[in-house]
Amino acid sequence: MLTCKQCGTQVEDGLKHCTNCGAPLEIPAEQKNMPATDISARLKNLNNTQDTTSEYDADDIARNRVFAILAYFGPLVFIPMFAVKGSKYARFHANQGLTLLIAYGAYGVAYAILAVIIALISSKLAFILTLVSLVGVLFTVLAVIGVVNAASGKAKELPLIGKFKILK
Repeated sequence: MLTCKQCGTQVEDGLKHCTNCGAPLEIPAEQKNMPATDISARLKNLNNTQDTTSEYDADDIARNRVFAILAYFGPLVFIPMFAVKGSKYARFHANQGLTLLIAYGAYGVAYAILAVIIALISSKLAFILTLVSLVGVLFTVLAVIGVVNAASGKAKELPLIGKFKILK
């Protein structure tokens, strides 16, 4: 067990942030050097992102939970951005959803460019597109994580892309 240096909470090994206050944890050197061969441990740590729920008003979360959920359904991200401008909670999730939408759009452009290049080179390389298309599943997984967080009233960053702040 690790102890958060900021709030003193006991936290299970393998986590990067305190489950109580969200502060980054100092991982002992002997744990840093241990190889993470267990895939389930890696997946568990993937969603170990900063949780800032305590910074949001419980009333705001209760009133705007549905708008926060909508933020993870592609273009519907604009609904919470404009319908509940004053909600800090909905804005947090709108930022996460917008980041996800932009990342997915960039992936789509890169995939299209790769498809053209592969078509010009050889149709025998089409299997590469199949492999690259599996990356698209990641965006669905991230959206599901976002919906679950929003529905459960959490302001938790998405794995991999959650640190990006587009909306202020």
